[in-house]
Amino acid sequence: MTKGSIKSFLERKNIEISAKRYGIDALSAMAQGLFCSLLIGTIINTLGTQFHIGFLTEPVWIVNDTTSYTVGGLAVAMTGPAMAIAIGYALKCPPLVLFSLATVGFAANGLGGAGGPLAVLIISIIAAEFGKAVQGETKVDILVTPLVTIGIGVGLAAWWAPGLGAAAMKVGTLIMWATELRPFMMGILVSVIVGMALTLPISSAAICAALGLTGLAGGAAVAGCSAQMIGFAVMSFKENKWGGLISQGIGTSMLQMGNIVKNPRIWIAPTLTSAITGPIATCLFHLQMNGAPVSSGMGTCGLVGQIGVYSGWVADVTSGAKAAITGMDWLGLILISFILPAILAPLINMGCRKLGWVKDGDLTL
Repeated sequence: MTKGSIKSFLERKNIEISAKRYGIDALSAMAQGLFCSLLIGTIINTLGTQFHIGFLTEPVWIVNDTTSYTVGGLAVAMTGPAMAIAIGYALKCPPLVLFSLATVGFAANGLGGAGGPLAVLIISIIAAEFGKAVQGETKVDILVTPLVTIGIGVGLAAWWAPGLGAAAMKVGTLIMWATELRPFMMGILVSVIVGMALTLPISSAAICAALGLTGLAGGAAVAGCSAQMIGFAVMSFKENKWGGLISQGIGTSMLQMGNIVKNPRIWIAPTLTSAITGPIATCLFHLQMNGAPVSSGMGTCGLVGQIGVYSGWVADVTSGAKAAITGMDWLGLILISFILPAILAPLINMGCRKLGWVKDGDLTL
């Protein structure tokens, strides 16, 4: 096959091997798939639990009398398929390929653990492009296209996804090393690392859950995640208005990953903000997250991080470890989670704009 014929074949199949197609279009779509599954499911579960809404907390499906799913639980369970189908949509996959990616995403996310989203991104792209390549080339597309897409996708998931999950957990090793430092340095490092993990296509929540990250380190993690989410939400308000404020502020800052790939300097402001709020959380307010460890890596997504801090306070008061929930506790939580990121990130970003590092439109979703 000559170079010209290969190029002609790729064009005919709409296979565009480029940083934009894979690093911006696919990644941005994947973030939307994540929002429509894991994040919205987490928000639904949190609403049901905190407001005691029966139909949101009671199982709607029980499998083999052992595994039960709530409404939110069903959404969370579909995280992998939702991300993979979103990626396929961005890659302009034909129907048979697009629908086959549901299985690929489920396998990659499940086998990838903390690196599930990253595994879904890489493996879904490869499976989708191979599926597109064979689609329309035989008289039995209804068999060949799903077989190739699913076969390659699941095969790669079994081969690569566990390794990608292990690589993501290396971030956890770095976090645990940071927790052994003094509160000031620990506050900076944990806040920055977990906050960046939240925005990257890996699961900060899964890492925190696996590490059992609570206490002061958990508080620093909440600070870092909140700095990324609220920081991006507020500093991009000019471009994204109220929809962007809500989707990033209580959804996920991963929505900005496509823009970060195009211009990494937009990440400076939220990351520096987390480096400031982390040690304030640990050293000034002694903010601890003693709820479920997974909450440490959720930030303001559905306010799960803040609810985790509050539930930890309640548990500590009940056990006698804490005398009472004070006004200083509430002041620290509100400042760290919302007010300081909403002030600091836009101010720092203004400096980046003056230096010419960030321009209008760089933060548009």
